[in-house]
Amino acid sequence: MLGASLRRLREERDLTREEAGFHIRASESKISRMELGRVGFKTRDVEDLLTLYGVVDDAERRQLLEMVREANTPGWWHKFGEVLPGWFVTFIGLEEAASVIRTYEVQFVPGLLQTSAYARSVIRLGFPDATDDEIERRVHVRMQRQERLAHAGGPRLWAVIDEAALRRPIGGPKIMREQIEHLLDVARLPNITLQVMPFRFGMHAAEGGAFTILRFPESDLSDVVYVEQLWGALYLDKREDIDPYLTAMEQLCVESTTPGGTRDLLDDLLREKVYADL
Repeated sequence: MLGASLRRLREERDLTREEAGFHIRASESKISRMELGRVGFKTRDVEDLLTLYGVVDDAERRQLLEMVREANTPGWWHKFGEVLPGWFVTFIGLEEAASVIRTYEVQFVPGLLQTSAYARSVIRLGFPDATDDEIERRVHVRMQRQERLAHAGGPRLWAVIDEAALRRPIGGPKIMREQIEHLLDVARLPNITLQVMPFRFGMHAAEGGAFTILRFPESDLSDVVYVEQLWGALYLDKREDIDPYLTAMEQLCVESTTPGGTRDLLDDLLREKVYADL
């Protein structure tokens, strides 16, 4: 979140990234990476930028410089860096800091709501050449990401799942039945809202695909939209880029099942022959 604060301060002074980079003997791209949280922070660089941005209040400077230490302290997920792509390590860090997570998924159940068996099947599909140990380490990361949801003060999760993801039998009927039962369980938690975009709507506001919107407790920090691609991801934090996703998410929530309707749909799925006979 230090990067977002530095970006806000720079924009308030109407300075370009190139001008900021010149001041700390760095390139425009380094400033961009700092503001996106994709590079480590040097205390001297941050001190010089704060001076350039006119931050002279001692308390404010101390608070921001303390964020340098926090930003450079590896999170629990960094020890799994050998099995996680760098662009996803960034996402986990943002997810850990978020107070509200809104997500729309088309192909799979969202990672934060997956069972270990379902997650294992999804990861094997994505990494067919991975060893069993690598698969298990990735599954462990996914399960550990879910732990914040059960803690007091954890984030609020609002998930919209396309009906197609619930009808795609990832891992086979037994694993899928267990996954649907798990969704029924977590949908009862007070900090989780679960909706389904049903087939009957046909075209809808998010035909472009899956995305996640992260909101942070600090009021001066902008939302971040995460859009995952085949091998990489986009992180959007400018208002003109975020607004279309916020609009799409709001429309999805209006058109999708209510929480009660979600439970009814999941119960109906479990009564279908492919699951009822298990």
